[in-house]
Amino acid sequence: MIGLGLGVIGAIVVGLFFANMANQAPTLVYVEGQSLSIITEKTNFELGELINIRIINSGTESLTFSDSSYGMKIVGLDGRVLYSPPSLQVISVLEPKEEKMFVWDQTKSDGDKIIDGRYKIVSRVVTDGENILTKSLTINIFK
Repeated sequence: MIGLGLGVIGAIVVGLFFANMANQAPTLVYVEGQSLSIITEKTNFELGELINIRIINSGTESLTFSDSSYGMKIVGLDGRVLYSPPSLQVISVLEPKEEKMFVWDQTKSDGDKIIDGRYKIVSRVVTDGENILTKSLTINIFK
């Protein structure tokens, strides 16, 4: 009985530890050259919770975007764009180590609320060499 009790307690402690690790936001690493990062405060959100999204130039070269949304979109796992922040068609530059913050209220571009599920936050920029630099982060939204 004692062994069984200790096993159950141990399983609960280990489960809570790994659940906490799974909800931690990715760490930011700066690199040489062109690099783009997307960071949120966590990866698991409640339905209706505001989501703070940071688009960061994590490289040593400037990144030039074609609009003021810094290429950010929220897409379903099927690739369908659900939300794109309102933006102006102006050239926007993100200098090394500079970041832009967006807040998403879990509303689609058409005004409907999303349902619980998995979504990707994507940012895309065409670099000077005409290469496409894309970064994505998958988040979970629960009831």
